[in-house]
Amino acid sequence: MPRPETAAPIDIETKDALLPETVAGAVQALGKAAYVWTLDDDRLRWSANVGDVLGRERLPLAGSGADYQTLIEAGSGATRQEAALAALDFDIVPGADPSARYFETVYCLALPPGGRQRRLWVEDRGVAYFDAGGMLQRVEGLLRRLSVGRPVRIAADLGVEPKTDRQRLSGLLEEHLARGYREDGEFGFALVGIDQLGTLNDAFGFMVADEVIDVVWMRLRGQLGEGEEIARFSGSKFGLLLRAGSGEELAGVMRRFLSTVNLSAPRTSAGAVAVTISAGGLVAPRQARTVSEIFSHAQDALRRARRNARGSLEIYTPSLDRAAERHANVRFADEIVRALGQDRVSLAYQPIAHGGSREVAFHECLARITGRDGRVFDGGTVIPTADRFGLTRLLDCRSMTLALAALRDNPALRLSVNVSPPSMHDASWLEIVEEGAREGLGTRLVVEITESSSIPDMEAMGSRIAWLRDHGCRVAMDDFGVGYTSFRNLRSLHVDMLKIDGSFICTMMQSEDDRSFVRMLLDLAGQLGIETVAEWVLDEATGRQLVEWGCTYLQGELIGLPAESPVPLDGAFEN
Repeated sequence: MPRPETAAPIDIETKDALLPETVAGAVQALGKAAYVWTLDDDRLRWSANVGDVLGRERLPLAGSGADYQTLIEAGSGATRQEAALAALDFDIVPGADPSARYFETVYCLALPPGGRQRRLWVEDRGVAYFDAGGMLQRVEGLLRRLSVGRPVRIAADLGVEPKTDRQRLSGLLEEHLARGYREDGEFGFALVGIDQLGTLNDAFGFMVADEVIDVVWMRLRGQLGEGEEIARFSGSKFGLLLRAGSGEELAGVMRRFLSTVNLSAPRTSAGAVAVTISAGGLVAPRQARTVSEIFSHAQDALRRARRNARGSLEIYTPSLDRAAERHANVRFADEIVRALGQDRVSLAYQPIAHGGSREVAFHECLARITGRDGRVFDGGTVIPTADRFGLTRLLDCRSMTLALAALRDNPALRLSVNVSPPSMHDASWLEIVEEGAREGLGTRLVVEITESSSIPDMEAMGSRIAWLRDHGCRVAMDDFGVGYTSFRNLRSLHVDMLKIDGSFICTMMQSEDDRSFVRMLLDLAGQLGIETVAEWVLDEATGRQLVEWGCTYLQGELIGLPAESPVPLDGAFEN
């Protein structure tokens, strides 16, 4: 076809722009289905041709993220959520939206219960959107069917291997497991992770962090012996298949790999960058008989290594208790997600009284989840699992929504609501609070900042506390004394109230150390003009002593235990 002498300009605003129907047709013709996954309600929306891609028998499990997760075969590849979260490590931003990250993964969709379809390999790629605290908010992407059978990506031997996903690693492990069963042999597997890659990203930028990843890759690869393999596991982790017939032999081999990185800082375009790697390993099939078991046990070992010290290694040791705990946590996380989706989250109300008059001033809202079997789980049971599986933000949003509804129903009610530091920067949580403030509910609300994790940015937290106070809310620091906040930071945050952790209160009449510590906290809070709440006050003697030392409010068995309904209020509560 002859080339025109001048190219016609493209007018994307009018007639030259593709119609949505044309785009949808192109996506369908390519064998892809488009989707949007919103994490606040866990809803998964698909394009009309989703049945052609997934198969009709999988559609009943394609309406929510939790249900879709059950279709992904364990160990077949990074799940959608895992790939989206790993994208934060690379900081590849599409366009000008700093909250967005590209991701890509391949995994296998298993047979639905009672289904007759064969297993289906799919490619899942798209854009993940995060809030200011790094919490995943929304995922938009395309799902494509791959050819029948396991897709294998063979990397060209060109120095640094392209960024492979977990799929190739799964294939290598299956081959080694099959050979091990066939020949009665064993091999070692090590999961090696770059420590604190996010800190490197913040300090040097993602391009330098990518250089570090490539240097680590080349150094690890250079240590491989004959028949040994390396493949990418996730953003900052690599899987090594090694020749080792025992844990002691594997530990010796792994130390060689760690030293090649940890003893010499990688050179990058920004100069030498101090970096360490940690590793967790096992011997298969002795300690793991499937790919999913290998991945799970190796990740357990890597987590333990990092808890001990950065740059260390850990060999997996079987533990029935640990395996049972892990499975129980996964089941309970699913219970939390289902409870959120089925309105089985409620509040209990514990009264907090003025120390001098013992008149109830306000109530603390405590989240409760009712299981499918009718059992009720309190926050002490729910929060650790929610934190581990990234569900705390959803619980915080639901708790605030329920608390504001209670304030609307009872104009005399005054409440305090717990929130984790990351949730305070979440757009959905802020919108809920702002809506309540517009109705005048903020003046009857205390926001309690929990400290299940450290506050990474005190300046940002101070700004958020100021925002809450501007909206009429009071702010309390919860569990003070066992968390991460010092008095210096407390003064800069300008909180209104300090809640002293109950572990010091309940034993202070028997422990001189606890009495001295509590009295010191009360004195310092008084000098800063901060009101105080003593938790876990069990008896009158403890209550009297706290009031003598200047404690503002009392909470615990002496005042009242959590109940389904708040007790009548009769104390003053000033903002």
